Amino acid sequence: MTGVAPTADEARIARAVLPTTAPRAELLQVWTGPYEGVPPWDKVTAPKLREAILEGIELRRAEINAIADNPEPASFANTLVAMQMAGEPQGRAMAVFGVMTSNIGSAEYQDLAREVSPLLSAASDETTFNERLFARIKSVADNAAAMGLTAEQTRLAERSRDSFIRNGAALDAAGKAELGRINTALSNAFTSFGQKVVEDEKTWTHIPNEAGVAGLPASNKAAAAAAAQAHGLSGWAINNTRSSVDPFLSFADDRALREQVWKKFVNRGDNGDANDTNATIAQIVDLRQQRAKLLGFTNHAEWRMQDTMAKTPAAAMELMERVWAPAKARVAEEVADMKAIAGHDIEPWDYLYYAEKVRKAKYDLDQNEMKPYLELNNVKRGAFYMAERLYGFTFHKITDGSVPVFHPDVEVFEVRNKADGSHVGLFYSDDFARSGKRSGAWATTYRSYSTYDGVKNVLASNNNNFIKAASGPLLISLDDAETLFHEFGHALHSLSSQVRYPALAGTPRDYVEYPSQVHEHWVLSRPIIDGFLKHVETGQPMPQALVEKIEAAATFNQGYTTVSYLSSALVDMDLHTQATPPTDIDAFERDSLNRLGMPKEIVMRHRLPQFNHLFTSDAYSAGYYSYLWSEVMDADTWAYFEESGDVFNPDIGARYKAIILAEGNTTDRAEAYRRFRGRNPDVTALLKVRGFPTS
Repeated sequence: MTGVAPTADEARIARAVLPTTAPRAELLQVWTGPYEGVPPWDKVTAPKLREAILEGIELRRAEINAIADNPEPASFANTLVAMQMAGEPQGRAMAVFGVMTSNIGSAEYQDLAREVSPLLSAASDETTFNERLFARIKSVADNAAAMGLTAEQTRLAERSRDSFIRNGAALDAAGKAELGRINTALSNAFTSFGQKVVEDEKTWTHIPNEAGVAGLPASNKAAAAAAAQAHGLSGWAINNTRSSVDPFLSFADDRALREQVWKKFVNRGDNGDANDTNATIAQIVDLRQQRAKLLGFTNHAEWRMQDTMAKTPAAAMELMERVWAPAKARVAEEVADMKAIAGHDIEPWDYLYYAEKVRKAKYDLDQNEMKPYLELNNVKRGAFYMAERLYGFTFHKITDGSVPVFHPDVEVFEVRNKADGSHVGLFYSDDFARSGKRSGAWATTYRSYSTYDGVKNVLASNNNNFIKAASGPLLISLDDAETLFHEFGHALHSLSSQVRYPALAGTPRDYVEYPSQVHEHWVLSRPIIDGFLKHVETGQPMPQALVEKIEAAATFNQGYTTVSYLSSALVDMDLHTQATPPTDIDAFERDSLNRLGMPKEIVMRHRLPQFNHLFTSDAYSAGYYSYLWSEVMDADTWAYFEESGDVFNPDIGARYKAIILAEGNTTDRAEAYRRFRGRNPDVTALLKVRGFPTS
């Protein structure tokens, strides 16, 4: 029996296995400066980043070979812990690369992405296909009990072994060569897809006359004027991104212009030009099917869902179908209400516009009544307050320039534990849209918490696409405020982490959205309304009458919201469970929606030609259902807080942090939910939140 190394010795044993070659490239060096070291954004250029990535690949290759060729018998420390350490310099370069390609996205970074993406894919395959390395990992995992490994060490070893197998480590030489070819081709296609969509989002609709922006709130008109100015135009411009398009579709009185803006938006990637993505999608789904078959699976969805809570496409479909029927029924009711006001059939470019009219008629509620209470900085302060009340975190803006940023718009906050003032990490906030930045909202972590090699603090970030006001305060919509709290939930998940090994920090795809989604509920909690949602001019908190109107309308338009999202998730699963991948993507999308009985008044939230979640990586492919899977837990969790009589219940908050957030993936997440809630999640909570029948 090989005794497991005491944890204090793990890092020392692992470090001794690895080569001692110091990296040469500037962007591979250990981060220096305050707060345990920060990314050197002020020194980043595309050529320096290229140099770092290429050298980083070589350094990691040498480290992997040293682990694989170690003459000592395989142990947890000299194999699994050494694997945790391998590629640290490359990891620093890749954190920078992710930001420069997603948040800056200039031509030079797009060129760099096209060059290095296939090289990174090939290097990853080389590690997975290393037979000597896999034999060592398998030996540790298979003999965990005899080696005296802890439950956490056993989980890491077994998950590593299973991941290697899932990604082709057990294939023969010919199979590995074929899988390598597929993965490299996919990497190229993912990069191409993302860049084409970004190019289509750089377009806009020019509106020269004020009549074209009639009905728009003052804040949206000002943003459209600023956008026109940025394009060197007079008048107004609606950029081809959701943050510009949705307000226009909700409020602009000019129906023909709404149709024009809507068509430009839903046809991103689908215009038969150089940025058309249909052929790229067909290539991706074909390559995915080839890979699934090679690895012994019926289809891509079956392969992708091995390491999820749902486990199978059938389980995901069962949940989606349970919600789809009541959602469609609700859409029929919403459309009837709108037709009564419009006096004509409702087209997709009418839906948001007439929904606002119905909201006003039914609930005497106008979205624009809310906006003066939703100033961006106040909403952020409300999110910080939520984190303080629930988890004891405080946020302190860094204004002395000691922390470099990648764009002047980025704000940085130090995060501390309120109880003792101790340092937790940094939070980077990049709120505004810019040309080249990818659309949507997302969270990233530049450095994750771990303790196996000394305590590492957390560098977390949120990235939004609010349209910057030319001057004065920026007013956002309630939907925007909920998005901000959602992404902040991801950051809180990272900041709460207490895992020993970084490889156990990430959670299953259909769990990862749960901690972000549940935090949306606190936006309109009473303490946040009273303390932070104050009128931008008068400073008065949102009046109770308005709060009551918002609460009365809480399930308003849930048919639209659910069907637009769920149609995207259902088509994703349909696409990735086909025995023969389609070649005509537009026809497949049309036929899939027809099979579902998609209401003609609504379009998918993400049509396939612009569906970044599915086609810029494998991450959400056959996994867009995960938002709904997570929402079952999120709605059930919110019900738990509400039923306690205090939505900031300190005991529930402390247990949520300790069990749901801090543990990462060190234990089974379904079992963790049962420990937190005392039972499995109940889907009826989700149906109630959405206002659908629960029987």
